[in-house]
Amino acid sequence: MADHTIHKTRPGAAQCVMVLGTTSGAGKSWLTTALCRYYSNLGLKVAPFKAQNMSNNARVVEGEGGQWGEIGSAQYFQALAARAVPEVRMNPLLLKPEADTHSQVVLLGQVSAELTALPWRGRSQLVWPQIAAALDALRAENDVVVIEGAGSPAETNLHASDIVNMRVARHAGARCLLVTDIDRGGAFAHLYGTWALLPEDERALIHGFVLNKFRGDASLLAPAPQHLQERTGVPTVATIPMQWHHGLPEEDGVFDDRTLTPGAVHTTVAVVAYPRISNLDEFQPLKNVPGLRLQWVRSPADVAGLRPSDWIVLPGSKATAADLAWLRAQGLDQSIAAHAGRGGTVLGVCGGLQMLGEALIDPEGIDGNGPGLGLLPLVTVFEPAKTVRHTSAAFGSLAGAWAPLSGVAACGYEIHHGQTAQHPAMAAKGDVAREVMPGIAWQNPEGNVLGVYLHGLFEDAAVLHALFGAQAPTLETVFDGLAEGVAQHFAPGVLDALIA
Repeated sequence: MADHTIHKTRPGAAQCVMVLGTTSGAGKSWLTTALCRYYSNLGLKVAPFKAQNMSNNARVVEGEGGQWGEIGSAQYFQALAARAVPEVRMNPLLLKPEADTHSQVVLLGQVSAELTALPWRGRSQLVWPQIAAALDALRAENDVVVIEGAGSPAETNLHASDIVNMRVARHAGARCLLVTDIDRGGAFAHLYGTWALLPEDERALIHGFVLNKFRGDASLLAPAPQHLQERTGVPTVATIPMQWHHGLPEEDGVFDDRTLTPGAVHTTVAVVAYPRISNLDEFQPLKNVPGLRLQWVRSPADVAGLRPSDWIVLPGSKATAADLAWLRAQGLDQSIAAHAGRGGTVLGVCGGLQMLGEALIDPEGIDGNGPGLGLLPLVTVFEPAKTVRHTSAAFGSLAGAWAPLSGVAACGYEIHHGQTAQHPAMAAKGDVAREVMPGIAWQNPEGNVLGVYLHGLFEDAAVLHALFGAQAPTLETVFDGLAEGVAQHFAPGVLDALIA
């Protein structure tokens, strides 16, 4: 806890601090997370907020009327950093891409078929009242709300229909930080150009520039920050070093697959990176396991050198049938089958589980029909209703590579269309999958292939310990490290002044 603890009972609305970026990937999500923990460490009641998130990485949280709902994973982790209970108001609008020009729309945690059918610009005015109401409610209940923007606030083609950047900043009277990725090059032009494209009243909300992912001697930056302040009146308030392994899952892209822990690699976990991969953040804890290496797989060449003790993981997918077709087009279906055929370890999670079965059946036009990979004698039928819930259950008796999980109780969450069951015709011939967690997990008789609907398996300490005898750093450790980092790299007094 910081020694300058603030205990504040704020009448009326909370002060809002907003993190904007010059581009996607500039570092908005992790900086927002760090600020949530920083302000929480001051003894304040803090909540995160992002009006609209586009991501297939989602978490199950408390919703309205006692229903479970979905929000973006980044806001879930930000809530935990703020020591708040994650809930749907923290990310009222979630867009889950299903194709290059189409996304499923989740409003206040629930899928909205009506909004999904509307064009991008057509839905803005319809959803803004709910977004504003969610933000206002969080402000009424907290001392500080830390808001994350999306992409860049200076996309002039989107300004008129904006519901996530400067419209939110104006509504909340937020004090904004503008962060840029200096490792990409052109950081000062990005900062100046973004500021210059904003209307004058919105420029006034920018209270500081942040240089993120810096490598080198910070003294060499001069006189650029001074020149930028002379032109804009906005100071550069932080230069944050490059952090390859800050400990948070990547929200918008695949993780950095460089090995985090030193020492010899005893197991490679190869995760298939198909186009509509979802919930990739759940594999972050594996990066911290000594001797374990994560790598992304996109072609047969990527798995050519795997040993039977190495894993191939089929992760979740927002478009299972389409991603399965992509997998076949790459020739990865044969590579996965060959790995399993020589006793190699294979895991399917959610959409990956569905792919491992014999068939995908889609009578309602939800996802698509098609043959599965045939590694488990299961069939999946897609249904309009979506399963969204937290789940706690114990594994039954498992064989082979997965035997250490026998009897282990695991906690996680489910987000899936479709129900999976034993293929009846194959069962009649004696080909039966071992149901090792009722309705949730199945294993082949040989014991090397496992399919589960349970997301978050590797975030469960008992599972990690059973499989690897290891304990990864806790999220609390990660959050405190992020807060200490921003306290160190921001100019003295800046963060406290933002909420003064």
